[in-house]
Amino acid sequence: MKIAILSDTHGLLRPEVMDRLSSAGAILHGGDINKPEILDRLKAIAPLYVVRGNNDKEWAEKIPLTLTVTLEGVTFFLVHRKVDVPKDLTGIDVVVYGHSHKLAMEEKDGVLWLNPGSCGPRRFHQPITMMMADVTAGKIHVQPITIPHEEA
Repeated sequence: MKIAILSDTHGLLRPEVMDRLSSAGAILHGGDINKPEILDRLKAIAPLYVVRGNNDKEWAEKIPLTLTVTLEGVTFFLVHRKVDVPKDLTGIDVVVYGHSHKLAMEEKDGVLWLNPGSCGPRRFHQPITMMMADVTAGKIHVQPITIPHEEA
């Protein structure tokens, strides 16, 4: 299964991001959605697993702050802010988080930590990024993606 991993869309789904999402069997979103229409558009593409970010206000009160989901034998823990990850990650294979807008991928104590960066409006001079993952029979292979963009 192909899984799109994104975060910090901040109300913007770029055409280049939408093109990549078309092949996804599931979408994981690490929060800071900013507009309910973003969720509607993502749900129309594939099953969506999403957590609330610090910029998701009253409209998003029913979106959980954390979420655990297992896809193709890989268990993901989603949260917006890395500092909110619990110490005990028993049974978790992959942590997906956002907030910093900085692409990151590292393994710690047998858990893969992924921050897809931000694929919404460009902020903090960071590149526009997301991730795509292939998940099969309990194994995951992640590809970081940088989205080309015009300089302001």
